[in-house]
This record gives sequence, structure tokens and C-alpha cells, in this order.
Amino acid sequence: MTDTSAPPGAPRAPYRAPRRRILWLAAALVVLAAAVLLSLAVGSRTIPFGDTLDALLHGGDTANAVVVRELRVPRTVVGLAVGAALGLAGAVMQGLTRNPIADPGILGVSQGAAAGVVVAISGFGVSTLTGYVWFGFAGAVIATVLVYGLAGRGRGGATPIKLALAGSATSAFIASLNTLVLTTDAATMDQFRFWHVGSLSGRTSDVAWQLLPFLAVGTVLVVAVARGLDALALGDDTAKGLGAKTGLVRAVGALGATVLTGSAVAAAGPIAFVGLAVPHAARALAGADHRWILAFSAVLGPALLLLADTLGRVLFPPSEVPAGVMTALVGVPVLVALVRRRKVVAA
Repeated sequence: MTDTSAPPGAPRAPYRAPRRRILWLAAALVVLAAAVLLSLAVGSRTIPFGDTLDALLHGGDTANAVVVRELRVPRTVVGLAVGAALGLAGAVMQGLTRNPIADPGILGVSQGAAAGVVVAISGFGVSTLTGYVWFGFAGAVIATVLVYGLAGRGRGGATPIKLALAGSATSAFIASLNTLVLTTDAATMDQFRFWHVGSLSGRTSDVAWQLLPFLAVGTVLVVAVARGLDALALGDDTAKGLGAKTGLVRAVGALGATVLTGSAVAAAGPIAFVGLAVPHAARALAGADHRWILAFSAVLGPALLLLADTLGRVLFPPSEVPAGVMTALVGVPVLVALVRRRKVVAA
């Protein structure tokens, strides 16, 4: 098996990580733990923290225990997986393309997943979230293969700029096809809009179990190219001079990002801003080492998503604001603050 993680001549970080990174990561984990507890306890029906912990540890058949176990635990697990997947995918895509405003949808993954869901509803009559996951993931993979096929033609292969252009063109084309179907099929549109808004509401344990294997595979792939991303940040010529196999790093990294994004979008719908904003926050705390950037992204992504989802539940009870809307409302000020405090550069 070819090693894509560390080019032979690349400088290696010290074995012992700086204390500052460890402290920041510990703080991020505390925030994530608080976000999980709030997600389990707070909503249109607020449950005391003691009752929440008792339901988790001892079960029971009270109304509060049933709400926690049957509704909020699966929703929280899906939020953890989707947030981590989008955070990791965003960090990898910014590293692969050296584009600070790249997000997981740059390869057409989000629109591909949407097309898969449209096909599932209109062509096969699928009406369940668990059914959407497989079609959405298949659509995401097909879109990514199409983007790579277009970008790889001609001299130089799939360079960052060609990937971005091919991704934009493919996304626009798929979006137009989706719109064509949806505007001519009211029944499909009625079902599709509930998925497309981007939400954790109604996600069951079946969706969580479908999502976790994809998260595991995608995480392994992106972690494998972490050192390769450090080399790519120096430029393709320098990376090749250090012995990095840039084409292989990009292929493996893009595959990992596709698996993560495709499964996350298929399970929860398009969730805005997590994949764009979280890597910038991770980079501000971790520096330029992609091993640490990925670690922070995997923690900050679900923290942001769960906090946004919880906030959306309590703003206008008993109605909910979808998580996809709340992440944009919460994430925009965070990203603006980061931009004002530091110069945003390519990964």
C-alpha cells in the first residue's frame, strides 16, 4: 500500500505537541461536551440535566426518559457525525485546493446528493430518510467522479483551479436539472423541500447507524493525507521536490472528503457554513499542521452544529428553525470575526 501521509523530505513536527494546542483542544472538547448535554436536555420540552443523565445511565419509561432516548439521542448522534464529517471535509478541501473559501461542496458533492434524493423521490417513490441516504450518497459520488473526469482532461491533470472550475460548472448543471424536475413535479417538490432545508429533526437511530461507517472510512482517508496536505501547502513544485505524490494525495483526499460530505448531506440535507467556517477556526487555534487542523475540525464541527440546532429549537417554540439556517446565522459572525482578527490565507 502506498504511503500518502509523509513525503520523505518533508519536515516533521516535534513529537510532543505544543502545550497551547493541547489546552485549546481540551477547551474545544469541553465545549463539545456541553453542546451534547444541551442537545439532549434543551428543546421545545426542556428536561432537567439530572433527568437527562438518569435517562442515559439508567433508562426508565417516564416521558422524559423516552424523549431523551428515542428522539434526542439519535438526533444528537447524527449531529455529531454530520458536524465532524463536514468539518473534516472542509479542512481537506481547503488544503487540497489551497483555497481559503473552499467548502465541501466545491466538487459538486452537495448538488450530486440533492440529485440523488430527487431521483429517489421521483423515480423510485422513496419517502424515508433512511432511503435518501443511499441515493444521496450515490449521487454525491457520481458528481465527484464527473468533476474529476472533467478536471483531469488536458495538460497538468486535475489542478486546484481546474477542480474548482469543473466543480462549479458541474454544480450549476446538476442544480438546473434538479430545478427542472422539481418545478414540473409538485409531489416530488413537496417531499424534497423537507430534506433540502438541512435539518437534524426526525433523524432516527437507523440514520445514525447508516452514517457512522461512512464517517469512519472517510476519516481514515483524510487522516492518511494529513502530512501530504502540509506539503501541498508549500506549492506543487515544492511538494514534488520533497517527494510528495501530489496526484495521489489529491485523489485520496478528495475521495475521503467525498465520502464524508456525501454521507453527511445525504443524511441531514445541505448544512450551510460548517465546512467553510470551522477549518478557519481550527487553523487559528492549531496553526498550519494539518494533523492538528483535522483534529480541531472534528471537534469544532459537531460543537457548532449541535449548538446551532439547539438554538433553533428554543427560538420560536414549539416551532423549530432548521439547523441549516442556524449554522449560517451563527457561523457568519464567527467567520467575520476571524477574518478581522487575522489574515485569511490558503491552507
